[in-house]
Amino acid sequence: MASEQLEYSFEEILADPPIVEPLRAAGLECHGGFLEDGTYASPRTLNRLPAIRAWQDSHREVFGTEILDAPLESWPGNFPNLGQAQLLLGEGVRDPIVALLTRVGTIEGFGAVIRHLAPADMQPFFVEDVRGTAIAHLGMGLVEAHARDEAGWDEKAGHDRMWFAVRDIAFEHPVTDDQTAAILLRMGLGGGAEGRDERAARFQAQRLFPDLDLALELLVATMCRVLFIEIKAFHVFAWAEALLSNDDLVAGGGEAARIVSYIRSDETSHVDYLRTALTEMRDRTFVGLSGSRYKGTEVVGRLWEKGLTASMGTVETQNRAAISAEVEAALSGHGRGGEILEQFRTLGDWHPEEAA
Repeated sequence: MASEQLEYSFEEILADPPIVEPLRAAGLECHGGFLEDGTYASPRTLNRLPAIRAWQDSHREVFGTEILDAPLESWPGNFPNLGQAQLLLGEGVRDPIVALLTRVGTIEGFGAVIRHLAPADMQPFFVEDVRGTAIAHLGMGLVEAHARDEAGWDEKAGHDRMWFAVRDIAFEHPVTDDQTAAILLRMGLGGGAEGRDERAARFQAQRLFPDLDLALELLVATMCRVLFIEIKAFHVFAWAEALLSNDDLVAGGGEAARIVSYIRSDETSHVDYLRTALTEMRDRTFVGLSGSRYKGTEVVGRLWEKGLTASMGTVETQNRAAISAEVEAALSGHGRGGEILEQFRTLGDWHPEEAA
């Protein structure tokens, strides 16, 4: 352990591996790229990956506990499943898949808000020392790296535009900007500042720990929520890679599927740093505004369970309802819509309430 570096500067956390060729997709220069041996390297991982491993090893040694995890199998697979999506595309019904890829890219871009949540100094919130931990580096590069991965930085595209590139390659630029906006509004991703204000008010009304700093509770709750989004996204990756590698159904000669595989590689570091920091918090003691102390097992445990319940219940139901509506709308004007819909239903879950 003595040889493992545990403290990093902001710049070190954001440092890129030695990329010799950038990743390009649908005319965009994306983050990440290829090493001299041709393998893909995720952006900002030169030090981030070894740092996460070192923090995990240090935590196991000091606290004797394992890193938190939520197995991918806890969530149902992607909806529509692979067979359902193949049926739709085989029948020339592309709009629901285009809408789904548009929705995924938009949600990825929302991930950038995490950069505003973590202060540079996390020590005042905990009794125990947080030096040499993922906690200490949340506001010192970790959440900023996450935000840049999701929404891009400078001129380089992040996951939001990369998913749009996946869509445009596979379906040959199927939607205009106006059509994209209409898709997102139908799928419940409109609302702008008004929607954000409503969510903030709802969080304030449903707080579990009023004596904790509001920003701290929001940070921990958001970390749990984002972690569950990131984990269950691996169902989407597997689905998309299989679907978009089928040259009989989509364009691009498998290029769209390859880009998805690079996004999947990038997301691994997000899952691991969130798991690590939440574990470190769980095994420490929180300090409230009144000076009262709260066991990390209680704070993280309750926020974890609340987020997990929502992810597997309400959020899953809403996601499936949005996609279901797209499928129904697309088939309503199809000459064989009723027949295709019946086949679609036989291939897997249909009603959102049954899938929750």
